[in-house]
Amino acid sequence: MATTGNIGFEETLWKAADKLRGSMDASEYKHVVLGLIFLKYISDKFETKYEALLAEGEGFEEDRDEYESENIFWVPKEARWGFIMDNAKDIKIGQHIDDAMILIEKENPTLKGVLDKRYARPEIDKRRLGELIDLISTIKLHNNDEKDLLGRVYEYFLGQFASVEGKGGGEFYTPTSIVKTLVEMLEPYKGRIYDPCCGSGGMFVQSEKFVEEHQGKVENLSIYGQEMNSTTWKLCKMNLAIRGLDANLGDHHADTFHNDMHKTLKADYILANPPFNISDWGGSQLTDDVRWRYGTPPAGNANYAWLQHMVYHLGPNGSAGIVLANGSLSSNTSNEGEIRKNLLEADLVDAIVALPDRLFYSTGIPVSLWILNRNKENNPNYRNRKHEVLFIDARNLGQMIDRRHRELSSEGENNDVSKIANVYHQWRNKEGSYEDIKGFCKSAKIEEIREHEYVLTPGRYVGIEDIEQDGIPFEEKMENMTAELAELFAKSRHLEDEIRKNLGGIGYEF
Repeated sequence: MATTGNIGFEETLWKAADKLRGSMDASEYKHVVLGLIFLKYISDKFETKYEALLAEGEGFEEDRDEYESENIFWVPKEARWGFIMDNAKDIKIGQHIDDAMILIEKENPTLKGVLDKRYARPEIDKRRLGELIDLISTIKLHNNDEKDLLGRVYEYFLGQFASVEGKGGGEFYTPTSIVKTLVEMLEPYKGRIYDPCCGSGGMFVQSEKFVEEHQGKVENLSIYGQEMNSTTWKLCKMNLAIRGLDANLGDHHADTFHNDMHKTLKADYILANPPFNISDWGGSQLTDDVRWRYGTPPAGNANYAWLQHMVYHLGPNGSAGIVLANGSLSSNTSNEGEIRKNLLEADLVDAIVALPDRLFYSTGIPVSLWILNRNKENNPNYRNRKHEVLFIDARNLGQMIDRRHRELSSEGENNDVSKIANVYHQWRNKEGSYEDIKGFCKSAKIEEIREHEYVLTPGRYVGIEDIEQDGIPFEEKMENMTAELAELFAKSRHLEDEIRKNLGGIGYEF
């Protein structure tokens, strides 16, 4: 999510849209707003191409092939934004929008079952809906100069809705700074990328941005995902569709543990933020699952089920970046400690990053990044890291962006994301010049990890940062401090006497 330092019209649009929410729940309003923004975008994109073809004068402006060849959705006349805008004050505007969504799905099979048709429902205030349409009409979401205007708006709105919804927001949104950190560490240039709990698709979007920023080709990425929540699955489909990203998210929403939609997939990259510490994942029905090669995860916590599911889906040289609650680093509940030991002895754990607290909208707890790797010893792209694990303690990084939320910076001199990713690359890469930094990072051998009984809390390994000495002897410091304290106590007593005297003057003694 953009911070207040670099946002533009996104914030203005959000504030105006939020005023129109009225009594509607944020979780409901989210789909109303994002659905309209999606409709406006595909209509704007269609119109941009339509005007270009019209200017050419060849009569191809109604030729569907001209649009489909450039991955532009075909938008029938009754579904174009101009028609919606002209009818914004009509009492039947909700029905007009639902009809537009039905038409678009009918004309574009890849959107079948994806668009919400909720606008005609009586609980949606049609006057406010009309005002929302007027508001969205003021911004052109696609032009030839900047094609990611919608991406910016969508990402900003997703972040804002996550903040408003609190705990429920975590189901569909992982803060951008965390996603950026994972993507920068793993560097998914090309190959199969997978997220088994993909939410609204933030991991895929950030991977696309990474490839484009490094002059790669997005076509070299194959996207696979799965999502259990039906409305979030639709949100992800829309989020990827607006960027022209083709993805295999299965034919419908489904539970990854009980209905794995990609059973045979072996991914080059896995990026995931599974729900933390879920206890009702149905583990008792999966005790003999083929994925539990390193031990059966406890029925009361899915953390190690997620880890092993992802290990199972990693290709021979694959790597994974996973966000997990800190409890996963040290828990010995049921057989979690045994599974962690087995993962380490199998040399699958590449790095652990402890992140600061309050990065999430859904919880204030601190989390960690697990970096897994299938081939630490013989991967031609990297140095041999057999039985080594890099620990990074990044708990002191990040800045508070409001009273409740922290963000890792990704720009400027104090670039937290780059600081974490660069240390990992220096340690992993053949040409790297890695050095331990006390209090921040440590490369530990398996023998040291065994001594710590396979607990992976980075603080145990990196130690405490050396405090720079200022050359003043301890005795002198204490003398100065006590003198200053005595002076403050004296001031305090004087103020106390003054207050007593003033209160006495108006008839109050104590």
